[in-house]
Amino acid sequence: MFLAGSRFIFFLAFAVGALVMGGTFYLEYGPGLKPCSLCQVQRFFLLGFCLVNLLAFAHGPKGFGLRCYALASTLFALGGAASALRQVWLQQLAPDQSMVCQPELACMWHDMSASEIISMIYRGSEDCTQIHWTVFDLSIPELSLLAFIGLLVLSFFQINRSINRDKLPRDCDLK
Repeated sequence: MFLAGSRFIFFLAFAVGALVMGGTFYLEYGPGLKPCSLCQVQRFFLLGFCLVNLLAFAHGPKGFGLRCYALASTLFALGGAASALRQVWLQQLAPDQSMVCQPELACMWHDMSASEIISMIYRGSEDCTQIHWTVFDLSIPELSLLAFIGLLVLSFFQINRSINRDKLPRDCDLK
């Protein structure tokens, strides 16, 4: 039975993440949709996910290194999924429960501590609750959540492979 090598899986995860990142940039610079603070946080997690998987592809780790890269990849995907889930939940709120306006993220960096910024971002803003664009009746945060779930599946697959690799006999070692 042929199983793809861990380097290929890392490259696949990087390629999928890069395609999603390209989609976000297209939506920003094509139709001109301005990302809210939660969207920017999701981009941060997506960028981290892509970088970890690209480094893992270039490095080609085995054993403990494979687990470390897979765990880091999973953590970035989980953070992005949590941020997307929070934004989907905010969009489901009634309009009278929407949050107040927030300053730009760049302005928050100068005036607040890191914990205050994180708290304020995840509290949400009016921009985070508005639905500007849909495809197949799914909003951008819902599509983002689906993408992060797919990336989580790839990351869990890598973790599962790294754990099961130790259980294989030495002559059946996977590449």
